[in-house]
Amino acid sequence: MNFSDVIGWDADDLLAAFKTFRGSCRAVFAQDDTAKPIGLSLREPCRAARVDHIADTAAARAFFQRHFVALQISKLGDADGFVTGYYEPVIEGSTVRTDQFTVSVYRRPSNLFVRGYKQDDPLPNGGAVYRKIGRRKLVPYYDRAQIEDGAIAGRGLEICWLASQTDLLFAQIQGSARVKLAGGGVIRLNYDAHNGFPYTPVGRILIERGLVPKEQMSMQRIRDWMEANPDGANELRRANRSYVFFRKLNLKEDDEAVGAQGVPLTPNRSIAVDKNLHAYGTPFFIAGELPIEAPQAKTPFHQLMIAQDTGSAIVGPARADLYFGAGPEAGAIAGRIRQPARFWMLLPVGLDPVARGRTLPLPESRPQQTSAGKPKAQPSHRGRARHHHHHRHR
Repeated sequence: MNFSDVIGWDADDLLAAFKTFRGSCRAVFAQDDTAKPIGLSLREPCRAARVDHIADTAAARAFFQRHFVALQISKLGDADGFVTGYYEPVIEGSTVRTDQFTVSVYRRPSNLFVRGYKQDDPLPNGGAVYRKIGRRKLVPYYDRAQIEDGAIAGRGLEICWLASQTDLLFAQIQGSARVKLAGGGVIRLNYDAHNGFPYTPVGRILIERGLVPKEQMSMQRIRDWMEANPDGANELRRANRSYVFFRKLNLKEDDEAVGAQGVPLTPNRSIAVDKNLHAYGTPFFIAGELPIEAPQAKTPFHQLMIAQDTGSAIVGPARADLYFGAGPEAGAIAGRIRQPARFWMLLPVGLDPVARGRTLPLPESRPQQTSAGKPKAQPSHRGRARHHHHHRHR
């Protein structure tokens, strides 16, 4: 499409987007994305970003228009894409167990095993995870309930302690956290591994049981319900058998969280995308009406965002998780974002999408009817409440 046809393109502050894109370039040169032509083709605009003097929005707009082609994208059968939001929680905690701080944050256990990966390798954010028994036997890793009940306690895996399982769950869903210590100082946590069980959205369970109306669902609503129903909260949390292990990052107190691309995230400019489909560093222009100013608001959102992260629930071509920053205000906004949006993907001019497209096989057409003559239900991502983020599920 012409850039003039991209909704809101002329009004966005593209200098901020350019700075975020340039921040991705170091990783773009380092990533060996030979299976993804887009990843390799991003090197050309990255070379230009290093040498061009871009000091204002007009120059940034000219840069993107010179180096990229805009493609409107969506999932087959859908006109719009879908966006959610994420943030970095700021949580109180302690380096020692106390009466107040009793919930362990665990690092990756040494008996956690993924086929084809060594002990200290970065691990995939999906698929089977095992523990070894003896030299040969592999069994599924412990689930959330077993870990909460002490399956790996007392092995020196504790990074720190939090005040509640709810605080830990929210850190696990977001994939990172800043733990403010009682005596001063901050521990920065980042996703490192998971236990192999698929994430079950606790919000979806609350909706299905009729405990929270779908239109009221948000992260805050989940937290409110859990605090009002402690016994129910335990059962609800354990229905999500997935569990996340963290690593400690050497970041300053106010440094931004680091995404899966390995660069610091930029609030309101970084997104998580499906890394099976997309290459980190790719710009996406996203247009929609989002509840940013208030829970029921339809705030116009027309912004160029850069793919710098991924998440286990971020699945599909026109699907993004928008990063809003750290702390409760960012969390309030991120927790209520679940809206359709339009997506344009910016493809480097070095790749001709028409020529390349001729050599790519299209997916097989979906069967519209079953043998009984009934329409076949198509799965929809819209029915899933706030989804798992897993920064570095990731």
